[in-house]
Amino acid sequence: MPFRSGSEFTWWPTCWLTAKRLRAHGTILAVCLWSFYAWNLVTPGLRDRSGNLKGTDFLHFYTLGALAAEHRGTDLYDMNAQSALAAQRVPEAAGIRYLPMYPPQVSLLFAPLSYLPYAWALAVWWFCSAVIYGACCFYFWRASPKLREYGGLVALLALAFPAFFHLIAWGQTSALALACFTLMFFLLRAKKEFLAGLALGCLIFKPQLGLAAAVIFLSIGAWKVLAGATLSAVVELSIGILYYGLEPFRRWLSVMWHIRNALPLVEPKLYQTHSLRTFWSMLLPWDDFSLALYVLSAVAVLTLTVFVWRRKESSLALQYSCLMFATVLVAPHLTVYDLVILAPAFLLLADWLIAHTSNESSNPLGMLLYLVYLLPLVGPFARWTHLQLSVVAMAACVFVIWKTILGGSAASAAIKPM
Repeated sequence: MPFRSGSEFTWWPTCWLTAKRLRAHGTILAVCLWSFYAWNLVTPGLRDRSGNLKGTDFLHFYTLGALAAEHRGTDLYDMNAQSALAAQRVPEAAGIRYLPMYPPQVSLLFAPLSYLPYAWALAVWWFCSAVIYGACCFYFWRASPKLREYGGLVALLALAFPAFFHLIAWGQTSALALACFTLMFFLLRAKKEFLAGLALGCLIFKPQLGLAAAVIFLSIGAWKVLAGATLSAVVELSIGILYYGLEPFRRWLSVMWHIRNALPLVEPKLYQTHSLRTFWSMLLPWDDFSLALYVLSAVAVLTLTVFVWRRKESSLALQYSCLMFATVLVAPHLTVYDLVILAPAFLLLADWLIAHTSNESSNPLGMLLYLVYLLPLVGPFARWTHLQLSVVAMAACVFVIWKTILGGSAASAAIKPM
C-alpha cells in the first residue's frame, strides 16, 4: 500500500492513512493473526483446538508424495485409495478426503517429504513456503526505489498479509505460483520474453492462474512469451508422464474436463473463494445466469487489462499489477490462500503511487489497495450477505488502472505538437 511519512500521505484527500497508521494496523493484525494461530496449534497430537488437522491441505500433498515414492500412479486420482493411505500414514487423518485435481508431476515434488513423519514434513513445507514468499516480497521491495526507506514497514505488512496467513494455515502451494509470477516480472523487465514465458508455463500445476496471462499475451501478440510458456508447460507435464506413464495424465485431463460437476466438492465454502465466478455464484441462485455474468465480467476485466498492456505509455508496474488482479478475478477457481500472488501488485502500485501522486491530487487506488489487503478477513460474512467485497475492490483496481492509463493517453495527445 502507498504511504508517506506523517501527514505527507497524499493519495486520499483526508491524508488519513499515514505510514504511522499503517504500521499500527499491520502490528495489530500480525499480532492477532499469528498469536491466535499459535494458540490454536499448541495442542498435543496433530489436531488443533478447532479439531482440524494441522496443516489442513498439506495432508493431500503429503499423501501424493507417498504415492509417488511408491510409484502408485494409478491411485493419484482415486479418492478412496488416498484416504486409506492418509489414515495409514497419519492416523489422526482418518476420514479426511480430498478431490485429486493436481497434475501427476506435482506428486513428485512432495515425494522427498513423504519419507518424514507428517509433523516434520509440514514444518519443512511451512519453512519453504515462508522463505519463498519472503524472498519474492524482498525482491519486489528492492526493485521499488520509493519504498526503500520503508523496509521495516513493508516486512511488517508482508507478515500481516491475511493471504500469507491462510497460505501457512492451509499448508498450500501458492508460494510456488508467486515465485513463477515473480520470475516472470523480472524477466519481462529485462526484456527476456521467452524466459518470462518459461516462468509462466510453470504455472501448469495451477492452470487456472495462467488463464488471464495466456489471453492477454495472445491478444497483444507476445509470441515469445507464449512459446516459452508452451514449452515449459509441456516439459513439466512430461516429467509426470515419464515417471508414471500416460494413464495418470489421461485421468487428470478427465478430471479437468468434468471439473464443473465436482465444484461443490472443490469449493465447499464459497465464502473462502475470491474470483468473479464464485462472486456471481454467491450473489445469484441461478447457475446458468451466474455463469453468463461471470463470462461477461471476465471478458470486461480482460479487455481493460489488454488495453493497459497495449498502451506504450503504461509502465510495467501498472501493467503487471493489472495482470495480477485480472489473474485472480478471471480464475475459475481461486481460494483465499492464492491471494498471495497479489503481493507484487501491492508493492509495485505503492511505489508507483508515491512517485506519481502529487500533494494536490488524490487517487482512489491507494484506498482500494488497503481494502483488497484487508477484505479477505471479512470474507466469511459473505455467507450471509452473499457479497464478496474483495472481488468488488479488485475489479475497481483494474478499472482505476485503466482509467489512469486512459487519462495519461489523453494528456499526451493534448500536448502533442501540431
